[in-house]
Amino acid sequence: MPTSKNSPRRAATRQGEDRYNDFRFSFESGEYRYDVEAPLLLHPDFDTLLIASRRHLTKKERRKVILKKVGAVTGREARARATEEVRLAGFLHHPKIARVFDFVVNNGTPFVVMEHSKGSFLFTLLDLAATVERLLPIPFAVHIAAEVADALAYAHECEDDSGTPLHIVHRAVGPMRIRLTVDGRVKLCNFGAAYSELAGRMPTPRDLLRGDPAYIAPELLRAIFAATQRKSDPLTAKELDGRADIFSLGLVLLEMLTAKYPLDPLGLLPDRPASRFPAGIRTEHSTWISLEVLANRVLRFGTEEVLRATGVVFEPLRALLVRALALDPAQRYRTAADFRDDLRGYLREIGAVNYGRQQVMDEVAITVRMATERKLLAAQPMEYGVLPDLEDLRDEEKSG
Repeated sequence: MPTSKNSPRRAATRQGEDRYNDFRFSFESGEYRYDVEAPLLLHPDFDTLLIASRRHLTKKERRKVILKKVGAVTGREARARATEEVRLAGFLHHPKIARVFDFVVNNGTPFVVMEHSKGSFLFTLLDLAATVERLLPIPFAVHIAAEVADALAYAHECEDDSGTPLHIVHRAVGPMRIRLTVDGRVKLCNFGAAYSELAGRMPTPRDLLRGDPAYIAPELLRAIFAATQRKSDPLTAKELDGRADIFSLGLVLLEMLTAKYPLDPLGLLPDRPASRFPAGIRTEHSTWISLEVLANRVLRFGTEEVLRATGVVFEPLRALLVRALALDPAQRYRTAADFRDDLRGYLREIGAVNYGRQQVMDEVAITVRMATERKLLAAQPMEYGVLPDLEDLRDEEKSG
């Protein structure tokens, strides 16, 4: 059983953040009116997400949506990136990929309009499980990973309207981009940092590390290193493919199985950084430790470290993780479909072939109930609305 928070990233509290009412505003864009109701996520390490009601101005059409603030860049570049994300999402039609509807601008700030699925992010569930010292069941972890791998398999093979491969790589697969809905579905979210060969796409700046550095594949880091030397676009379809997402998903699966973020152990750190990170490299969001330290942890996470981290995992699941987390992409699963099939095969081997939505719902419900019973928690999850608000809990205690 886990005995502590599974990562320093999970020590973040919401103290000092604005209350719900400070995020109530309305605006019109195109044929719709947007009434922002509350924040969903406010944290410097991730995209700002707001829950809004979207109402058609002339039709009786209303739905809840998520407004994702495009905040890492400003001006024309922000609008261009929002437009590109919406264009790319137009080719992604899969039940395990969250939909993107449009982008809107309010007071000069662009927002991407995304599907809202009531539930929680996997990150939040990991946070709550650590809080109540609960280890997630193996079938749950494997099922979630298999569902995400299925979504990735589709995205990696996606083509445009002319049949040209888009070579999509998500680049930000992590617990905060995996959504668990209230009816037990699993959805991969937020392709805003994705690499693709979409016609007219904006090249990645040489000094910008896109995606989530905490779950980044080593070849992405090496490409950034090389780009600073040759002064060119750091990524091309020849240098990057879906195996980068397989590595990221492998880290997520290992975290679910062990209740520990795989790159946290101090034993992975050299006495001093193994290599200097190129000066001037920036990320889209802040990182919970220095980028140089994080990069060296990723680049040092070789076979020996993987075997040590997977010591509590039984074969043959351990072998699947070792293959998914190979530093050399050539040694990894060739496709996300192959990884998905092996994960599903493992579920058959352990008699969990029918593990599905009902079991996911039950697991989430148990963990949330246990966390809710721990009243007056020192830290609420970063995602709003999953647990009762801390102030409400205090009011209940006083009235009781």
